[in-house]
Amino acid sequence: MKRKRKTGDAGSIYEPRQLHINAPASSPKWLASRWSPPTKNVRVTNHLCPHYLILYDMAKTVFNAQSLTSGPQIQLLKSRGLSFINEPKAQHLLDNISYFRLKSYLLPLVQNKQAGTFKNGATFEDAYTLYKFDSALRKLICAEMEKIEVSLRTQISQEFSQTHGSYWFLNQSLFCNTNKHTNILSSIDSELRRSDDDQILTFKNTYSNPFPPSWMTMEVTSFGTLSLLLKYVIGGRTKRNIASYYGVADTILESWIHTFVYVRNICAHHSRLWNKTLRVTGAFPRKTAMPFIQTKVQNDKVYYILCLVRYMLQTINPNSSFTYFT
Repeated sequence: MKRKRKTGDAGSIYEPRQLHINAPASSPKWLASRWSPPTKNVRVTNHLCPHYLILYDMAKTVFNAQSLTSGPQIQLLKSRGLSFINEPKAQHLLDNISYFRLKSYLLPLVQNKQAGTFKNGATFEDAYTLYKFDSALRKLICAEMEKIEVSLRTQISQEFSQTHGSYWFLNQSLFCNTNKHTNILSSIDSELRRSDDDQILTFKNTYSNPFPPSWMTMEVTSFGTLSLLLKYVIGGRTKRNIASYYGVADTILESWIHTFVYVRNICAHHSRLWNKTLRVTGAFPRKTAMPFIQTKVQNDKVYYILCLVRYMLQTINPNSSFTYFT
Protein backbone atom coordinates (compact mmCIF):
# COMPACT_ATOMS: atom_id res chain seq x y z
CA MET A 1 0.00 0.00 0.00
CA LYS A 2 1.45 3.30 -1.08
CA ARG A 3 1.76 6.13 1.40
CA LYS A 4 0.01 9.33 0.46
CA ARG A 5 2.28 12.19 -0.42
CA LYS A 6 1.58 15.23 1.77
CA THR A 7 -0.14 17.96 -0.20
CA GLY A 8 0.99 21.53 -0.39
CA ASP A 9 4.42 21.07 -1.99
CA ALA A 10 4.47 18.77 -4.97
CA GLY A 11 8.20 19.23 -5.39
CA SER A 12 9.13 17.99 -1.92
CA ILE A 13 10.17 14.47 -1.02
CA TYR A 14 7.79 13.35 1.73
CA GLU A 15 7.07 10.21 3.65
CA PRO A 16 5.27 11.40 6.78
CA ARG A 17 7.01 10.31 10.02
CA GLN A 18 8.63 7.38 8.24
CA LEU A 19 11.35 9.13 6.27
CA HIS A 20 14.79 7.56 6.78
CA ILE A 21 17.82 8.55 4.79
CA ASN A 22 21.31 7.19 5.11
CA ALA A 23 24.20 9.63 5.32
CA PRO A 24 26.07 9.85 2.00
CA ALA A 25 28.98 7.46 1.68
CA SER A 26 31.35 10.40 1.18
CA SER A 27 30.22 12.09 4.40
CA PRO A 28 32.74 12.82 7.15
CA LYS A 29 32.77 10.21 9.93
CA TRP A 30 31.33 12.63 12.49
CA LEU A 31 28.27 13.20 10.30
CA ALA A 32 27.66 9.52 9.64
CA SER A 33 28.01 8.65 13.34
CA ARG A 34 25.46 11.30 14.33
CA TRP A 35 22.94 10.62 11.59
CA SER A 36 19.50 9.81 12.91
CA PRO A 37 16.11 9.48 11.19
CA PRO A 38 14.17 12.75 11.09
CA THR A 39 11.04 12.73 13.24
CA LYS A 40 9.24 15.45 11.29
CA ASN A 41 8.20 15.90 7.69
CA VAL A 42 11.13 17.30 5.77
CA ARG A 43 12.16 18.26 2.28
CA VAL A 44 15.52 16.82 1.31
CA THR A 45 18.10 18.21 -1.03
CA ASN A 46 21.86 18.03 -1.46
CA HIS A 47 22.35 20.29 -4.46
CA LEU A 48 24.00 23.00 -2.33
CA CYS A 49 26.78 20.76 -1.08
CA PRO A 50 27.52 17.25 -2.39
CA HIS A 51 28.86 16.04 0.98
CA TYR A 52 25.74 16.84 2.99
CA LEU A 53 22.05 16.24 2.72
CA ILE A 54 20.21 19.46 3.61
CA LEU A 55 16.98 18.83 5.52
CA TYR A 56 14.29 21.50 5.46
CA ASP A 57 11.61 21.37 8.15
CA MET A 58 8.54 22.21 6.12
CA ALA A 59 6.76 23.57 9.21
CA LYS A 60 9.20 26.51 9.05
CA THR A 61 10.00 29.14 6.45
CA VAL A 62 13.16 28.79 4.37
CA PHE A 63 15.48 31.80 4.82
CA ASN A 64 16.36 33.34 1.47
CA ALA A 65 17.11 37.02 2.16
CA GLN A 66 20.02 38.55 0.30
CA SER A 67 23.02 40.22 1.93
CA LEU A 68 23.01 44.05 1.99
CA THR A 69 25.90 46.49 2.28
CA SER A 70 25.80 49.37 4.77
CA GLY A 71 24.21 51.87 2.34
CA PRO A 72 21.14 49.77 1.50
CA GLN A 73 20.91 48.73 5.18
CA ILE A 74 20.56 52.38 6.17
CA GLN A 75 17.91 52.98 3.50
CA LEU A 76 15.96 49.94 4.69
CA LEU A 77 16.08 51.12 8.33
CA LYS A 78 14.99 54.62 7.30
CA SER A 79 12.05 53.17 5.35
CA ARG A 80 10.96 51.49 8.57
CA GLY A 81 11.00 54.73 10.56
CA LEU A 82 14.50 54.81 12.10
CA SER A 83 16.18 58.21 12.11
CA PHE A 84 19.90 58.93 11.70
CA ILE A 85 21.52 61.98 13.32
CA ASN A 86 24.85 61.38 11.60
CA GLU A 87 24.37 59.14 8.59
CA PRO A 88 28.04 59.04 7.41
CA LYS A 89 29.13 57.95 10.92
CA ALA A 90 26.34 55.35 11.00
CA GLN A 91 27.55 53.94 7.68
CA HIS A 92 31.12 53.80 9.03
CA LEU A 93 29.87 51.95 12.12
CA LEU A 94 27.91 49.45 10.02
CA ASP A 95 31.01 48.84 7.92
CA ASN A 96 32.97 47.97 11.06
CA ILE A 97 30.27 46.60 13.37
CA SER A 98 27.97 44.25 11.51
CA TYR A 99 24.26 44.99 11.32
CA PHE A 100 23.67 41.53 12.80
CA ARG A 101 25.68 42.51 15.92
CA LEU A 102 23.83 45.83 16.27
CA LYS A 103 20.39 44.37 15.60
CA SER A 104 19.83 43.27 19.22
CA TYR A 105 20.27 46.88 20.36
CA LEU A 106 17.69 48.06 17.85
CA LEU A 107 14.98 45.73 19.19
CA PRO A 108 13.93 47.98 22.14
CA LEU A 109 13.26 50.71 19.58
CA VAL A 110 10.89 48.57 17.49
CA GLN A 111 7.20 49.48 17.58
CA ASN A 112 5.80 46.62 15.52
CA LYS A 113 7.91 43.46 15.52
CA GLN A 114 5.99 41.80 12.69
CA ALA A 115 6.32 44.78 10.38
CA GLY A 116 9.76 45.74 11.69
CA THR A 117 8.77 49.39 12.11
CA PHE A 118 10.33 51.66 14.73
CA LYS A 119 8.89 53.92 17.43
CA ASN A 120 8.51 57.62 16.74
CA GLY A 121 11.75 59.44 17.50
CA ALA A 122 13.88 56.27 17.55
CA THR A 123 17.40 56.87 16.27
CA PHE A 124 20.31 54.72 15.20
CA GLU A 125 22.38 56.58 17.78
CA ASP A 126 20.08 55.29 20.55
CA ALA A 127 20.98 51.72 19.58
CA TYR A 128 24.67 52.57 19.35
CA THR A 129 24.54 54.05 22.87
CA LEU A 130 23.19 50.73 24.15
CA TYR A 131 25.93 48.93 22.24
CA LYS A 132 28.62 51.05 23.91
CA PHE A 133 27.04 50.51 27.34
CA ASP A 134 27.05 46.74 26.80
CA SER A 135 30.70 46.85 25.76
CA ALA A 136 31.62 48.77 28.93
CA LEU A 137 29.57 46.33 31.04
CA ARG A 138 31.41 43.32 29.58
CA LYS A 139 34.80 44.94 30.18
CA LEU A 140 33.87 45.75 33.77
CA ILE A 141 32.71 42.20 34.53
CA CYS A 142 35.59 40.58 32.61
CA ALA A 143 38.17 42.54 34.61
CA GLU A 144 36.73 41.29 37.91
CA MET A 145 36.17 37.80 36.54
CA GLU A 146 39.92 37.57 35.98
CA LYS A 147 40.52 37.98 39.73
CA ILE A 148 37.91 35.31 40.52
CA GLU A 149 39.34 32.85 37.99
CA VAL A 150 42.93 33.26 39.24
CA SER A 151 41.80 32.84 42.85
CA LEU A 152 39.86 29.66 42.06
CA ARG A 153 42.83 28.16 40.22
CA THR A 154 45.00 28.85 43.27
CA GLN A 155 42.59 27.45 45.83
CA ILE A 156 41.69 24.32 43.86
CA SER A 157 45.34 23.46 43.19
CA GLN A 158 46.48 24.30 46.70
CA GLU A 159 43.81 22.38 48.59
CA PHE A 160 43.95 19.22 46.48
CA SER A 161 47.75 19.20 46.31
CA GLN A 162 48.03 19.46 50.09
CA THR A 163 45.58 16.59 50.62
CA HIS A 164 46.15 14.28 47.63
CA GLY A 165 49.59 15.21 46.29
CA SER A 166 50.97 17.26 43.40
CA TYR A 167 49.37 14.98 40.79
CA TRP A 168 45.92 14.61 42.35
CA PHE A 169 44.24 15.37 39.01
CA LEU A 170 45.72 12.13 37.57
CA ASN A 171 44.21 9.99 40.35
CA GLN A 172 41.16 8.36 38.77
CA SER A 173 39.85 7.19 42.17
CA LEU A 174 39.18 10.82 43.10
CA PHE A 175 36.65 11.21 40.32
CA CYS A 176 33.07 10.00 40.15
CA ASN A 177 33.08 9.33 36.40
CA THR A 178 36.06 7.60 34.79
CA ASN A 179 35.04 8.50 31.24
CA LYS A 180 34.72 12.16 32.13
CA HIS A 181 38.06 12.02 33.92
CA THR A 182 39.71 10.56 30.81
CA ASN A 183 38.19 13.28 28.65
CA ILE A 184 39.32 15.99 31.08
CA LEU A 185 42.90 14.67 31.05
CA SER A 186 42.81 14.65 27.25
CA SER A 187 41.74 18.30 27.27
CA ILE A 188 44.48 19.20 29.76
CA ASP A 189 47.06 17.40 27.63
CA SER A 190 45.97 19.35 24.53
CA GLU A 191 46.11 22.62 26.43
CA LEU A 192 49.60 21.85 27.71
CA ARG A 193 50.79 20.96 24.20
CA ARG A 194 49.54 24.30 22.89
CA SER A 195 51.06 26.28 25.74
CA ASP A 196 54.11 28.43 25.08
CA ASP A 197 54.51 29.43 28.73
CA ASP A 198 58.22 29.58 29.60
CA GLN A 199 57.84 27.55 32.79
CA ILE A 200 55.85 24.83 31.04
CA LEU A 201 58.44 24.59 28.27
CA THR A 202 61.27 24.44 30.80
CA PHE A 203 59.50 21.64 32.67
CA LYS A 204 59.02 19.63 29.47
CA ASN A 205 62.68 19.98 28.60
CA THR A 206 63.87 19.06 32.10
CA TYR A 207 61.58 16.37 33.48
CA SER A 208 60.17 13.11 32.09
CA ASN A 209 56.76 13.46 33.78
CA PRO A 210 53.91 13.54 31.23
CA PHE A 211 52.27 16.40 33.16
CA PRO A 212 53.66 19.25 35.25
CA PRO A 213 52.53 19.38 38.91
CA SER A 214 49.13 20.75 39.81
CA TRP A 215 50.22 24.32 40.55
CA MET A 216 51.63 24.59 37.03
CA THR A 217 49.00 22.58 35.18
CA MET A 218 46.06 24.45 36.73
CA GLU A 219 47.50 27.74 35.45
CA VAL A 220 47.46 26.50 31.85
CA THR A 221 44.17 24.60 32.02
CA SER A 222 41.21 26.49 30.56
CA PHE A 223 38.60 27.84 32.94
CA GLY A 224 36.02 25.50 31.41
CA THR A 225 38.20 22.43 32.01
CA LEU A 226 38.88 23.63 35.55
CA SER A 227 35.14 23.81 36.21
CA LEU A 228 34.73 20.23 34.96
CA LEU A 229 37.54 19.05 37.25
CA LEU A 230 35.71 20.45 40.24
CA LYS A 231 32.38 19.11 38.99
CA TYR A 232 33.49 15.49 38.65
CA VAL A 233 35.91 15.24 41.55
CA ILE A 234 34.28 13.31 44.40
CA GLY A 235 32.86 15.53 47.10
CA GLY A 236 34.56 15.52 50.49
CA ARG A 237 36.48 17.65 52.97
CA THR A 238 38.86 19.07 50.36
CA LYS A 239 36.04 20.24 48.14
CA ARG A 240 34.21 21.71 51.13
CA ASN A 241 37.37 23.51 52.26
CA ILE A 242 37.63 25.26 48.89
CA ALA A 243 34.00 26.37 49.06
CA SER A 244 34.37 27.37 52.71
CA TYR A 245 37.17 29.75 51.75
CA TYR A 246 34.56 31.71 49.79
CA GLY A 247 31.87 31.26 52.43
CA VAL A 248 29.43 29.04 50.50
CA ALA A 249 28.53 25.34 50.19
CA ASP A 250 30.50 23.25 47.72
CA THR A 251 27.45 22.63 45.52
CA ILE A 252 26.82 26.39 45.33
CA LEU A 253 30.42 27.18 44.40
CA GLU A 254 30.37 24.50 41.71
CA SER A 255 27.20 26.04 40.27
CA TRP A 256 28.67 29.54 40.36
CA ILE A 257 31.87 28.48 38.62
CA HIS A 258 29.91 27.06 35.69
CA THR A 259 28.07 30.37 35.46
CA PHE A 260 31.32 32.35 35.60
CA VAL A 261 32.75 30.25 32.76
CA TYR A 262 29.64 30.89 30.67
CA VAL A 263 29.61 34.64 31.30
CA ARG A 264 33.37 34.92 30.79
CA ASN A 265 32.99 33.27 27.37
CA ILE A 266 30.23 35.73 26.45
CA CYS A 267 32.54 38.61 27.36
CA ALA A 268 35.57 37.07 25.63
CA HIS A 269 33.64 36.68 22.36
CA HIS A 270 32.21 40.23 22.60
CA SER A 271 28.67 38.85 22.54
CA ARG A 272 25.70 40.74 23.94
CA LEU A 273 25.42 40.58 27.73
CA TRP A 274 23.04 43.46 28.35
CA ASN A 275 19.40 42.36 28.57
CA LYS A 276 20.37 38.74 27.88
CA THR A 277 18.57 35.74 29.35
CA LEU A 278 21.40 33.51 30.54
CA ARG A 279 21.27 29.78 29.71
CA VAL A 280 23.66 28.76 32.51
CA THR A 281 22.47 30.02 35.87
CA GLY A 282 24.06 30.05 39.32
CA ALA A 283 22.13 28.58 42.25
CA PHE A 284 20.81 30.81 45.03
CA PRO A 285 22.56 29.97 48.32
CA ARG A 286 20.58 29.25 51.47
CA LYS A 287 23.41 30.49 53.66
CA THR A 288 26.56 32.53 53.09
CA ALA A 289 29.39 33.53 55.41
CA MET A 290 29.39 37.10 54.07
CA PRO A 291 26.64 39.55 53.11
CA PHE A 292 24.60 38.54 50.08
CA ILE A 293 21.30 39.70 48.62
CA GLN A 294 18.44 38.63 50.86
CA THR A 295 15.65 38.66 48.29
CA LYS A 296 15.69 36.14 45.48
CA VAL A 297 16.02 37.70 42.06
CA GLN A 298 16.01 36.19 38.58
CA ASN A 299 19.22 34.21 38.35
CA ASP A 300 19.19 34.26 34.55
CA LYS A 301 19.80 38.01 34.33
CA VAL A 302 22.99 40.06 34.47
CA TYR A 303 22.05 41.65 37.81
CA TYR A 304 22.47 38.29 39.54
CA ILE A 305 25.91 37.88 37.95
CA LEU A 306 26.90 41.27 39.37
CA CYS A 307 25.75 40.06 42.79
CA LEU A 308 27.86 36.88 42.50
CA VAL A 309 30.93 38.82 41.41
CA ARG A 310 30.52 41.30 44.23
CA TYR A 311 30.12 38.51 46.77
CA MET A 312 33.26 36.68 45.60
CA LEU A 313 35.29 39.89 45.69
CA GLN A 314 34.56 40.29 49.39
CA THR A 315 37.06 37.44 49.88
CA ILE A 316 39.35 37.92 46.90
CA ASN A 317 39.64 41.70 46.81
CA PRO A 318 37.80 43.30 49.76
CA ASN A 319 38.81 46.85 48.75
CA SER A 320 37.64 46.47 45.17
CA SER A 321 35.95 49.52 43.68
CA PHE A 322 33.54 47.13 41.92
CA THR A 323 31.21 47.46 44.92
CA TYR A 324 30.56 51.07 43.93
CA PHE A 325 29.10 49.92 40.64
CA THR A 326 26.65 47.46 42.21
